[in-house]
Amino acid sequence: MERILEGRTAGGERTEYNITFGILSGLAIVMVVAGHLGYNLLTVGDLFPYYSFHVPLFMFISGYFYKESEQAHPIAYIGKKVRRLLIPYFIWNFIYGLLAWLLRANGFAMGEEIGLRTLFLAPFMHGYQFIYNYAAWFVPVLFMIEMMNLLMRLTGSRAFEIVSNIRGGHGNEKQAQESRREWLYLAGSLAVGMIVVYLAIGGHVWGNYKAPGRILFLYPCFQMGQFYKKNLEKQDTASHLPYFTAVLSVQVVLHILCNGLAFSSVWCTGFANGPLIPYVTIVTGIAFWLRIARILSSLAGTGKAVRWFGQHTFTVMMHHVMIFMLIKMLLAGIAAGTGLLGDFDLEQFYTNIDYVYLVNGAEHFKMVYLAAGVGVPLGLRYLVERLSRGRSE
Repeated sequence: MERILEGRTAGGERTEYNITFGILSGLAIVMVVAGHLGYNLLTVGDLFPYYSFHVPLFMFISGYFYKESEQAHPIAYIGKKVRRLLIPYFIWNFIYGLLAWLLRANGFAMGEEIGLRTLFLAPFMHGYQFIYNYAAWFVPVLFMIEMMNLLMRLTGSRAFEIVSNIRGGHGNEKQAQESRREWLYLAGSLAVGMIVVYLAIGGHVWGNYKAPGRILFLYPCFQMGQFYKKNLEKQDTASHLPYFTAVLSVQVVLHILCNGLAFSSVWCTGFANGPLIPYVTIVTGIAFWLRIARILSSLAGTGKAVRWFGQHTFTVMMHHVMIFMLIKMLLAGIAAGTGLLGDFDLEQFYTNIDYVYLVNGAEHFKMVYLAAGVGVPLGLRYLVERLSRGRSE
């Protein structure tokens, strides 16, 4: 079972924190950062490619933490999600718009002009408008999925309540109905998601269709989180050896039978094995790393540092691409000022956000990018929080 730590909010209220899912969140953001470097540090020998599950893993985690009690106050829930997701996103989107403008004025050919479209519409259409914060495309998508989930559960609860009143269900019957309801939510969302994959394979999810495509493709992954919490978590008691044997066996068979397991959640492309296999790899990837996180949670003690890391993955997601750019700027300065690093490609540096320069071609230099991409945003966030606490005291 997942480890739960008790704590208190800044207002003194009692709260609970799931250390297993905190570790899982931390692992997931490391995979995202490493994936943007092409650094296969946590792929288990390429057995679990990041792009076969890591973005859906974040949706799974978000779905797990959805509370059904939120449905009693839907307007308050929407307001909370706007404050926690959209407002921080739009503030940073504006800042990165200014940075893109400044860098374009100095020879960089990346990022669009600031305007109403790039500030407010493009984030929901693709999220790549200013490029230096492109990894945060996930945030508006998550907001939309949270809203879809709320609407589905409000209408679904009402429908099931009517059916229950007609049938006169009580006690265990109501619990069984709740279980069936989760099955229905998951099955329905999976059916829609697989239709999206089918259409994407046929070349029909393109242009403006990408935005609803990615939302509908990822929507079942959010439902998987709720389904696991309500229907599977209490039964997830298998010992590690048979558990890993089963998961790894399925993954090996998938590699043998399939034409590559990676796909693009953001662009709804790369589905090489039909509509079902992407969701199978999502399940196996989540299953493997969820159990790893559970094992690590037993070693984490009170886990204050891990807990803090797991609560601030938004910060890393928003800023790690810019940290990569700052490292490349430093290397470009060394190349221009000293004559060293003669193979540094200035054209790629100015035009390609995905350009990763490796000193002496050493693959392990990616660890520098990875450590900075994760550590610098977290370090700056920690300093800001310390300064804020200092002013309040």
